[in-house]
Amino acid sequence: MNPEPFSLGPALLFCPADRPDRFSKALDRADAVVLDLEDGVAPDAKEAARQAVVDTPLDPARTIVRVNPEGTPEHDADLAALAGTGYRTLMLPKADGRFVGPLVRPDGTPYAVVALCETASGVVAAAALAARPDVVALAWGAEDLVASLGGTSSRADGRYRDVARHARSAVLLAAGAGGKAAVDAVHLDLDDLDGLRAEALDAAAVGFAASMCLHPSQVPVIRAAYAPTPDDVAAARTVLAAAAGAPGAFALDGRMVDGPVLEQAQAVLRRAGLDTRHEDEEVRR
Repeated sequence: MNPEPFSLGPALLFCPADRPDRFSKALDRADAVVLDLEDGVAPDAKEAARQAVVDTPLDPARTIVRVNPEGTPEHDADLAALAGTGYRTLMLPKADGRFVGPLVRPDGTPYAVVALCETASGVVAAAALAARPDVVALAWGAEDLVASLGGTSSRADGRYRDVARHARSAVLLAAGAGGKAAVDAVHLDLDDLDGLRAEALDAAAVGFAASMCLHPSQVPVIRAAYAPTPDDVAAARTVLAAAAGAPGAFALDGRMVDGPVLEQAQAVLRRAGLDTRHEDEEVRR
């Protein structure tokens, strides 16, 4: 049995797995929480973090657990600990072509995997990862990517360098081609809410399903960026209504409207949480 499609977001908030006092607060403030057993936990705190995840259960439907990379002893220990929990969605860091899985739960069903393409080999393997039935989403990360290349900085003047932008696009395209969700990277500068807003607006515009974040203050910024404005919704409805009686492509207020434009309008309504079935029926008539 394959996992259900990924539907979490738009704001996925990381929480160190060795801070159980923060688990519920993180989940309350975000759309989903990522309990982090990897980078967010010091090596000598890994076992305590695993025990905290077991002892402090959250809603499995809104919780992702980031385990340690496959092929490490910590990864095996993570899976052994999670076998006693109800969690069913894992984030696999440094995923690449060596990930042969699937990662399975005690009952033999596969975990839903968010494959984190954050190395050069991971970005190159993004299409293969997206084709896996157990992978429900692709995410990417700039800092590990640059480190894997021997570099020292993913940004210049606050903006991603070309290699990071390429990786972001490659992962998004691979996810789309595989029919999977794409998740955008964290914004490390916690005080730069304007920069976060710009990146989240761009992420929503090009088709990312969610963005990862590191601090609760980033959650409302991401939510607002992913939510269409009332003007966006009104414009989308105007386009779809005009298409109801139009044969093929047509002009509306000086703009050419055809199939892709209609699909974009429907995407606006879906992001707003609105039922598009009526609009779809009107367009088909």
